Amino acid sequence: MGLEDGFSGGCQCGACRFTVMPGPVNQTVCHCAMCRRAVSNAFAPLADVAEDRVTWDGTPKTYASSNIAERGFCATCGSPLFYRRPGTGMIEIMAGALDAPDLYAPIRNHGAESRLDWLATLATIPSRDTFFSNGETVTSHQHEATG
Repeated sequence: MGLEDGFSGGCQCGACRFTVMPGPVNQTVCHCAMCRRAVSNAFAPLADVAEDRVTWDGTPKTYASSNIAERGFCATCGSPLFYRRPGTGMIEIMAGALDAPDLYAPIRNHGAESRLDWLATLATIPSRDTFFSNGETVTSHQHEATG
């Protein structure tokens, strides 16, 4: 099973949810400075699909991030949801918004000239599970996908 079999996802608060029907998915990571800024992270993991295969429950807001592209996000919680070049018929869904992000398997890097050097070291530095040493507990306010 993979993203080609169809997938769903949405924002943190649940105000914007999407379902993508089965079909081809181009799974890439973009390192360009505009994508990094748009997702406030070191890179943008993207799942590129035909826009007519995507249905939305809730309407994302969009921001024209350049003369050729717009970014979709939830107006309530601010979660980044997609990158789109209007008129192409394609939309690139943010992999972090997927209900099953482990199905995402990128096959190509874009904007490699802008890739941050320290990314190559991630697999070699110490890791630990998420925990709070003071006994504090966390109550999530994030939407939980069902189904």
